Amino acid sequence: MLVAGYEKLFFMEGKSSHMDSPVKTLRDAALLIGAVLLPMLTGAIGSFATATNVSGWYQTIQRPWFTPPGWVFGPAWTTLYILMGISLFLIIKEGWERREVKVATGIFFVQLFFNGIWSFLFFGIPSPFLGLICIIILWCLILWMIVSFYRISRVAAYLNIPYIAWVTFATLLNASIYLLNP
Repeated sequence: MLVAGYEKLFFMEGKSSHMDSPVKTLRDAALLIGAVLLPMLTGAIGSFATATNVSGWYQTIQRPWFTPPGWVFGPAWTTLYILMGISLFLIIKEGWERREVKVATGIFFVQLFFNGIWSFLFFGIPSPFLGLICIIILWCLILWMIVSFYRISRVAAYLNIPYIAWVTFATLLNASIYLLNP
């Protein structure tokens, strides 16, 4: 009896609701896993450039007082990459045949490319100036992605708010490092 009342309250007696899971099949599960692994892989590739200089060059430069401790970056980026992947999955699930889904997905991949190359520019070369140019472009692309996602799925757009917030902070950090190290 309690279960029947719960279904009536939350699932409108068997009718579809906005609370339904977007993962309904094994294919959906595979798509979700792939969508999450894609940004995670980008981050892993970028971490190679970071690892080579984070304990060398990066330790010798002046950093602003608000630089977070190094251990913050791994969990922050892992969380952001997972949210990005889930948002991509939600967009693709809206219908790959739709033009706006293809455009939004394309914007996602372009911003992901800039996300990945930032590490190589900032840490790999190393060049805070090139990193700053890249991260400003990245920030604009993330905003464009959020707007295009919002037109398709508000949830997918909202999942990227922490991402643009973190990249805003990272842009300030990158700009400060550039200014402190002429």
